[in-house]
Amino acid sequence: MTDRFATHEVTNQPPAFAAVNFYATDRALQEGVAHFGGAWAEDALHTYGALAGGEMMALGIAANENKPRFKPFDRQGHRIDQVEFHPAYHRLMALGVEHGVSNFTWRHAGREGANVARAALMYLHTQADQGTSCPLTMTYASVPALRRIDGIASQWLPRILSTSYDERFLPAQDKRGATLGMGMTEKQGGSDVRANTTRALPLARTGPGEWYELVGHKWFFSAPMCDAFLVLAQAQAGLSCFLLPRFRPDGSVNALRLQRLKDKLGDWSNASSEVEFHGAHAQLVGDEGRGVATILDMVALTRQDCMIGSSGIMRQALVQAIHHARHRTAFGKRLVDQPLMQNVLADLALESEAALALTLRVARAVDRAPYDAQEAAFARVATAIGKYWVCKRCPPFVNEAQECLGGAGYVEESILPRLYRQAPLNSIWEGSGNIQCLDVLRALAREPACRDALFAEFATCKGESRLLDECAGALAAELLDTANLEAQSRALVERMAIALQGTQLIRVGHGKLAHAFIEARLGQARRNTFGAMAGALDGNDVIEWAFAG
Repeated sequence: MTDRFATHEVTNQPPAFAAVNFYATDRALQEGVAHFGGAWAEDALHTYGALAGGEMMALGIAANENKPRFKPFDRQGHRIDQVEFHPAYHRLMALGVEHGVSNFTWRHAGREGANVARAALMYLHTQADQGTSCPLTMTYASVPALRRIDGIASQWLPRILSTSYDERFLPAQDKRGATLGMGMTEKQGGSDVRANTTRALPLARTGPGEWYELVGHKWFFSAPMCDAFLVLAQAQAGLSCFLLPRFRPDGSVNALRLQRLKDKLGDWSNASSEVEFHGAHAQLVGDEGRGVATILDMVALTRQDCMIGSSGIMRQALVQAIHHARHRTAFGKRLVDQPLMQNVLADLALESEAALALTLRVARAVDRAPYDAQEAAFARVATAIGKYWVCKRCPPFVNEAQECLGGAGYVEESILPRLYRQAPLNSIWEGSGNIQCLDVLRALAREPACRDALFAEFATCKGESRLLDECAGALAAELLDTANLEAQSRALVERMAIALQGTQLIRVGHGKLAHAFIEARLGQARRNTFGAMAGALDGNDVIEWAFAG
């Protein structure tokens, strides 16, 4: 009788994705870190890889299932302007700060490869959760701007370099560590920050490090429970950069009024908000009228992290697709053994590895920029190139990974819907695609060192690939046609990015994979669809290399 209503037996289902070490199972990451100078940090990366692939995956699920809640008032009706997060969010933040996602570069300043190692930490973190990556990124990226003013740096840098995360809503001087956010965008301007209308009036004296009163708004105000924020406002001399803390120096709550939390497509574990400044106190960072130049110190690094974040999302989508295909059968064979599925998975693996290789190369350039002018110029232009293309490839990549799972990849029990919601963010945040392409053109036209550094990078592999050499030559010729550059800049920057990716794959030493990637992306038979590769490349070898079974 017990079997009377047994409708079916559950079979042919992949097992749950078990905890793995995301660093130990990623050979491309290991070789890339070693090639670009970060091998000395392997112990830290192995430790964080185990956390990211284990405890943090469960935390990421919980943090995204329990969105932040806006608490404008306490029970007595006092205005408090706070945001309440799930404990999983705080645990993710604590692990990120403790292990250096927010500060590893600065705690190991001057050591070769420190920023490469930190990029790898971020790459691991973002595979488990993407929302917490936002405040961790902004905290890390704020340091160059804050260093401009000795009085600000002496107060804030020790808190940023701390390995302790302190979630309490207290003045920063009473906490074990601090995190930073940012607010640039206003309703009327968007990316055109010079249209900002927020006003800054000096409380006493004017000049760097002095206190001003801010009145205005921000349409996007990221991670509103951070301890301070870099914001832009109009001072007497023009658009200027300010450090706005949650508490005034006397310990009172600053006049920062949260209006609401954004109802976002993705990034659910973190909060983004709209805010008004009702006479909020803030310190001038840099000179009046130099706000854009000052904030760009931060934006250059947040754009680097957009590349890292998109690369990490692609990696996690790839791993999930391979795991499914290895354990699911169709038409008498495992999916991973089907020739067309092999082509798709191998193509995704090449794309993921190319994204990572370019990302780590940019991290290496950022590492060397303070003492190597050519690397500084390369970082300037390659960050914009990579930010455009790596982030642009992420949404179709994740969608293709979803198709590998079929309907199972479209339901929330899978991580793929969360990755798909998150995938477009990095192409929008910190300047959308058009902004990046125009920035590339501006750098190449106004800074000859950027152009020289870009083509010097291509020349490092001269003779290794006919297609790469032809692409570099064509790019040099097309840059001379200034009349059509802006309208054609997307196509131009796309090919720059692919050529840089192919160059890095060759330099890292993945010759066979590199040439397969270059042929698929630059050859005559190039296709925009994943899984349309031609040639004799063994798809199973590529898949096994990407994620060992």
